Amino acid sequence: MAVKSLDQKLAQLAQNPDSDVFILADAKDADMAFGIGSPGKSPEAHAGETRFRSIEEYRDLMRKITHQGLVDIMLMSVSSNSRLTLDERLFEHSHVTPAIRANDTTDVHLARGSTYAKEASRPFRTASLDHAQCGHLDCTPEERSQGANLGLYSVTFNNNLDDDLPSLEAFHRFREEAERKGFNYFLEVFDPNVAGRIPGDILPSYLNDMITRMLAGVAPAGMPRFLKIAYHGRKAVEELRNYDSSLVVGILGGSAGTTYDAFDMLWDAKQAGAKVALFGRKINNAENQLAFIQFLRLIADGQILPAEAVRAYHSVLGKLGVRPNRSLEKDLQQTETASSYAGTKTSASVPVQPSVIQPTALATAAKSDCGCGCGGAGTCAPKPVASSGCGCSSGHEHAHVPATPAASPYPDFAKMSPVDRLAYHRKRLGLG
Repeated sequence: MAVKSLDQKLAQLAQNPDSDVFILADAKDADMAFGIGSPGKSPEAHAGETRFRSIEEYRDLMRKITHQGLVDIMLMSVSSNSRLTLDERLFEHSHVTPAIRANDTTDVHLARGSTYAKEASRPFRTASLDHAQCGHLDCTPEERSQGANLGLYSVTFNNNLDDDLPSLEAFHRFREEAERKGFNYFLEVFDPNVAGRIPGDILPSYLNDMITRMLAGVAPAGMPRFLKIAYHGRKAVEELRNYDSSLVVGILGGSAGTTYDAFDMLWDAKQAGAKVALFGRKINNAENQLAFIQFLRLIADGQILPAEAVRAYHSVLGKLGVRPNRSLEKDLQQTETASSYAGTKTSASVPVQPSVIQPTALATAAKSDCGCGCGGAGTCAPKPVASSGCGCSSGHEHAHVPATPAASPYPDFAKMSPVDRLAYHRKRLGLG
C-alpha cells in the first residue's frame, strides 16, 4: 500500500499547525445528491438539448484525476468506491486517499422536481461503513483496510431545536460506530438550508460556535480529521484557528461560478489559514478538469496568483482546442456563488480580498511566466497523449501531468524558497 499524502500532511500539521502544506480533494460524490445529472453535462451535448455524462464516464474522470496525482483525496459514493477501490484497486499504489460520503441528509436530496431541500435538513444515512471498508456487512478486522477508511459526515444546522437536535443525536451514533470500526471521518457543516433562520451577518459566528460547541464533548479518539465548511471570509477562518490551532480547517467550493471564483477562493482561504479545499462542482464544471486541478495545485502550493492562473488556464484550453465556457474577460470576474448544496443562498456574501502578496523572485517571474515554468507560453499542462496508463483511451480531454511517485516523500514547502518551489514544480511537471 502506497504512503498517502493526506496522512503525511496531517502529520505535519499536527506537529506544526502553521506548516505550509495544503490538502486538495476532488468531490465526486454528487450521485448521492443529484441522481442522473450528477456527472455533469456531456461535452457531446448539442444546442437545444441536455445530455449528461453516464456514471461510468463520471468514474473514468475519477480514474484520470487519481492517476494525475495532484489531489490528496478522491471523495466518492459507496457504489463508486466499490468499483474503483475494492474491485479495481485504483488507490493501492497511489498516494491519493479514497473517501466516501458517509451520510446524505435530506438537504442534499435534489431529484428533479423535488422540494426536499426547501425543508429543514433531517439526518439520514444510506451508506454502510462496512460496505465502504470491505464491500459487505460484518467485515472482519482484517478486511476493514481493503476499501475506503475515510468518510465525509455532514451536518446542517438551522437554528431550531426540533430540527437540530436529531442531527446532533445522529452524529453521536455515527461517531460511536466509526470509532468501534476504526473508520476515520471529516466533518462537513453546511450553512442553514432554510432562509431566515439566522441573520447573514451573524451566520459565520453562529456556525463557528456550533462547531466548537459540538466538538468540545468529543475525546481525541472521536474527533474529525479536519473540517469542511463554507468559506465566509478570512475573519471566520482566523477565529476558528485562533480558538483551537489543532482544528484543521477546510473549505467547500459551493456552486461553480467563474474560474476566478474558484481560484481566488482557494488563494484567499489559504491566506486566512485554511489547510484543505474540497471542490466538487467547481471541478466538475470545468472545461478540462485535469488542467483546472493543475492550477488549483499551483495556487495551493503558492506558485501562482489567481488572476494569472485564469489567464494561463485559458491559454492551456486554447492549445488543447477546448472552447472555454466564458470569455477570458468574463472568467476573470468575481461573482456571488451559493454555498448550500441545493444552490440556494441563505447567507451573507464573502467579502472580496485583493490577491496581493509580497514581492518575491516568483512574483517577479510571474510577470512573464504563469508560475509553473512555461515561460509565459501558457503550456502549463503538457499536450495530451494517446496512452498514459490512466485508463483513458484517447487524449482528447487529458492534459496529462506526471504524478509524483507515491513512494517519494513530499518536500517541506515551508523550508523552500520561492525559487526552489518553482524549480521543484518544473521538475515535477516535466518542464526541465
